[in-house]
Amino acid sequence: MKHGFIKVAAATPKISVAACEKNADAIIDVIEKAKESDIKLLVFPELSITSASCADLFFSDALLTSAKNEILRVVATTEGSDMIIIIGFPLVVNDNLFNCAAFCQNGQILGITPKSVLTYEQTKYFSQYDGTPISIKLGYDYVAFGNGLIFACDDIPTLKVGVEVGDECFARISPSCSLCENGATVIVNPFSHIEEIGFEEYESFMLCSLSARNVCGYIHTGSALGETTTDGVYSTRSIILENGKIIAKSPLFSPDELLVTELDLGLISAERRRSTAFKTKSPDTLQNIFFNMELNDTVLTKKISSSPFIPEDAEEIKSRCEKILTAQASGLATRMTRAFAKTLVIGISGGLDSCLAILVAARAMDMLGKDRKDIIGVTMPCFGTTARTKSNAELLCSALGVTLKCVNIGESVKQHFSDIGHDESNRNVVYENAQARERTQVIMDIANMENGLVVGTGDLSELVLGWATYNGDHMSMYGVNADVPKTLIRHIVAYSADVAETNGSTALADVLRDILNTPVSPELLPADADGNIAQKTEDLVGPYEIHDFYIYYMLRYGFSPDKLYRMAKLALGDKYDDETLLKWLKNLVRRFFSQQFKRSCLPDGPRVGTVGVSPRGALAMPSDATASEWLKIVEAL
Repeated sequence: MKHGFIKVAAATPKISVAACEKNADAIIDVIEKAKESDIKLLVFPELSITSASCADLFFSDALLTSAKNEILRVVATTEGSDMIIIIGFPLVVNDNLFNCAAFCQNGQILGITPKSVLTYEQTKYFSQYDGTPISIKLGYDYVAFGNGLIFACDDIPTLKVGVEVGDECFARISPSCSLCENGATVIVNPFSHIEEIGFEEYESFMLCSLSARNVCGYIHTGSALGETTTDGVYSTRSIILENGKIIAKSPLFSPDELLVTELDLGLISAERRRSTAFKTKSPDTLQNIFFNMELNDTVLTKKISSSPFIPEDAEEIKSRCEKILTAQASGLATRMTRAFAKTLVIGISGGLDSCLAILVAARAMDMLGKDRKDIIGVTMPCFGTTARTKSNAELLCSALGVTLKCVNIGESVKQHFSDIGHDESNRNVVYENAQARERTQVIMDIANMENGLVVGTGDLSELVLGWATYNGDHMSMYGVNADVPKTLIRHIVAYSADVAETNGSTALADVLRDILNTPVSPELLPADADGNIAQKTEDLVGPYEIHDFYIYYMLRYGFSPDKLYRMAKLALGDKYDDETLLKWLKNLVRRFFSQQFKRSCLPDGPRVGTVGVSPRGALAMPSDATASEWLKIVEAL
């Protein structure tokens, strides 16, 4: 359970209707398989000891006696194992028959949760229990019985398990709501249901909503293999969710007996701490039952996206790009109106960031019904400007129909070097930053001349790294890209190219695609002998693909560096070696803390995602915070 990961599984064993002994054998076989996979939380289907489709056979003493005996036999086989097992079975308490789920570990039943929300068919056989927990005798032991049981691990504070049974998850207010409100982080649901057309979509929607609202992990088992087909076919589909997202799902009528993945309890806990919508009550409101579990290093098998800012579905990527462009443009249009500005001024370098900024500006002008000629794109060639980027800047402005100005700042920068006594041959940070600040001065002054707003181009990735010249490209009157990471900017520009091509704007599509293929660079150092870009950003600060991965989990969930590194090895290990991943993690941590002063005075800009660094709500961080505790963890890796 290192870093909060716990291996879990939904089990759908092969069973026979009303054959308790045979079903118990099948359950024991699956438990043994689960032990081999180091599973720590295993959930069997509703009424899996008897099968859920016994109908009037549930009135039989023979069936009920056998069910009780077999559940005790199954539990006895778990002695010596700390794996948590939840098994569905029928149980008579005070002459009432209940549809129950037993919480078992290490040869004991720690508690039994009866179903409190019954389907119409089930009311014929089962009683509804809706009271406080009581103590009942089962075998030789007294066991807690009732709703509102939370099973809390002494050794892992973030592991608190609640149980709801079957259709309870579809109730207007399901038991899981109260359980999570009182501290449960994982909900398990032994389930059994006849498959109907449209039910899969409904089930997935309801469970995603439930897991998201409760900010919890959720393990929902399908029916066991072998339920009766008298009046329908039972689905074996199981679903495992984490904070509203499906992280594992078995196919319909899957023959596999185990659906295995890992829940990230650290992610759930972090999300709860940061959420103002989710608050827990006193943990004493419901009954807590404590258990122990040995801490180990869970082997991760779950898929971790290498690009967490980017959706996996192609259509969803298009939708996200469109929404972000619209949000950026709407924010810029509003600011332009409120500031009574007549023009928008943008420094156009021929790179990705300024490309996105001018695309956003063009949309904003279209929204306002203004002429795109009121956008002034300013190219400011200097010592490192290449023919390729200068040409792309000009082609982009032409394709968008905006006004283009070229201000060569070379002589101005040289005069500045002379004024301050800097040797031009010394290509240090002064040499670079003087160019960046001169460019900002030029576009600020043009904005004053043209009653305009300077539109900032810096992106989220650069701001986290502090890869911006203070009071240079760091400053603007409205920063439209400040919430968008570099990896996502690539997708937005690619999407814009596809849209342009579809609309017949081949010139725009062509230049956008060439910009995408141009190395990211501030172009502050002279080009190489062949006129190509010599100063490549990713060679200096690291690949943005790595940084954006770290940035997402560091800022969104507050994960520690060792957890970030572990996850990166799983997500990016096929592309980068461990040494590379560790090198840039250290660089990110160091720069993130040392460069906060640049983020503390950022200009306004539209917030478009859940990760941001604006000091006005996204990231409240002291400029003098030290990275020592974080670097200590990095050095120990």
